[in-house]
Amino acid sequence: MRRRPFLAAPLLAAPALLPARPLRAAGPPVDVALVLAVDASGSISPGEFRLQREGCAEAVTHPAVLAAITGGLVGAIAITLVEWGAPGGAETVVPWHRVTDAASAALLAAALREAPRSRQSWNAIGDAIEHAAALLERVPYEATRRVIDLSGDAPDMRSRRPAPAARDAAVAAGVTINALAIEQANPGLSERYAAEVIGGPGAFVMEAGGRPDFARALRAKLVREIA
Repeated sequence: MRRRPFLAAPLLAAPALLPARPLRAAGPPVDVALVLAVDASGSISPGEFRLQREGCAEAVTHPAVLAAITGGLVGAIAITLVEWGAPGGAETVVPWHRVTDAASAALLAAALREAPRSRQSWNAIGDAIEHAAALLERVPYEATRRVIDLSGDAPDMRSRRPAPAARDAAVAAGVTINALAIEQANPGLSERYAAEVIGGPGAFVMEAGGRPDFARALRAKLVREIA
């Protein structure tokens, strides 16, 4: 399977150099607040959708991910799941979960498997970034870092606000955006995501060769983001 090196954020994204604003929240602290923003557009078949959901559940309970979580300064992260596709229609399908150990990760994995699929249509990545950034602005924990983890199999198509503009606004607010490009149907998608989607300190793109490779790629991506 072809795996290319990580792609980093382009140097022209000057807002990526800004430090994250500290958050004051009533809830307990976490090392990172992470939005999993996954593609649920019409190009995703029911079988592919199930592979994607199972991949998310498998990743958050994997020993390598749990080791990254417990090895942090706080030893906790917060995760929520957003599905995107329709212009202006990104939807939070699993609310914030604070993960500190295998038991809390298992509860999150169950929620990821059981949540119904949202109604989506054309790819609208810019609107997905706006929705995820708004969630991070209201995260109910004191987060050291705020990250959007966006995965998809196609570029932005129908956003009300184009992905680069949404990306720049989120980065200016102290959010880092990383991406997972599923390249089976769109060769070169990693380069598009590097140019149009990612931003913030240490931002990167990883590549999955197809839906069956999603769990492996997401697991490696989570370890890197959490650590």
